[in-house]
Amino acid sequence: MNKSPVVIGSDHAAYPLKEKLKKFLIENGISVEDAGAQGEGSVDYPDYGIKVASLVSAGKFDRGILLCGTGIGMSIVANRFSNVRAALCNDLFSAIMSRRHNNSNVLVMGGRVIGDVLAIEILKAWLETPFEGGRHQARIDKFNEMGRNA
Repeated sequence: MNKSPVVIGSDHAAYPLKEKLKKFLIENGISVEDAGAQGEGSVDYPDYGIKVASLVSAGKFDRGILLCGTGIGMSIVANRFSNVRAALCNDLFSAIMSRRHNNSNVLVMGGRVIGDVLAIEILKAWLETPFEGGRHQARIDKFNEMGRNA
């Protein structure tokens, strides 16, 4: 399992899931920076997506985790940042393939879409799956070029 530190953020809808994932990460020796939210009171999800994605984009963290009610909003926010490849993964296959082929560096999940047990299994798979490189790296290079030309 990749033990590099991660940054995690959520909105109010996924706050309980964020706390469970943080506990799992810490119990497995992974350092976690919590970018918020700090409770279940209503917040604007983009604020937390921006915090996490900007830290990954700047290279301060290799990987991030974002959670909101569906995961859709956080995915949209995070993918606006250069060098961020955020993948909405509410199933194991997507999590594995997002790492193997897309070298995703931000995992996004929907707290109102999946349960805690599945979310932990998805996180484990995402942390354990390496990037295959090769022909997939050429595609990542195209993503990065698009970001420079936008």
